[in-house]
Amino acid sequence: MDKCTKCRKFGVKLFLKGDRCSSPKCAITRRNYRPGAHGAKQVNLRKSEYGLQLLEKQKMKSEYGLREKQFANIFQKASKSRTNTGEELFRILEMRFDNVIYRLGWAVSRAQARQFVGHRHFKVNDKITNIPSKVLRPKDEITPVNKDLIKQAKVNIPKWLKVDDKQFKAEVIDLPKIEEIETDIDSQLIIEFYSR
Repeated sequence: MDKCTKCRKFGVKLFLKGDRCSSPKCAITRRNYRPGAHGAKQVNLRKSEYGLQLLEKQKMKSEYGLREKQFANIFQKASKSRTNTGEELFRILEMRFDNVIYRLGWAVSRAQARQFVGHRHFKVNDKITNIPSKVLRPKDEITPVNKDLIKQAKVNIPKWLKVDDKQFKAEVIDLPKIEEIETDIDSQLIIEFYSR
């Protein structure tokens, strides 16, 4: 499924194509209806409880660019935590290395961030790391291997990250809090989906 089609399917901007999502060329801006032959008719299909839960899970999976098995493993890890499962799920996803690079504005999309990490463009605590799924911890320092390759995008950097523009390095200063994460995903529906 095309990235723009995913946004139209869920009816929200998932920012899967970086700058294009903020421009007038965005699929949601141009065709704000579901994809497919009957999408433009705006037929209000009543979804079952299971349908809503599945849609929310797919939306979160698509937003963070994960496959089914990866997402299920992350959920399982979050459910074993002593803290709230929904908060822990967001925390793990936000602390992934590829997501941190995206949040810092060093990549225009999570897909690009994943590619940069896979191509060994970043160091964590002075060691080259090429694992996008690595979950970072507070006090971890991130530096690019080649500063010229990285362009700083204009983004609102979250409070749990700190960037030194002069030395071109960043640090994870804290765990993200649920209220600091900009999202419209209802984690309770995902918990209900996996609790069936």
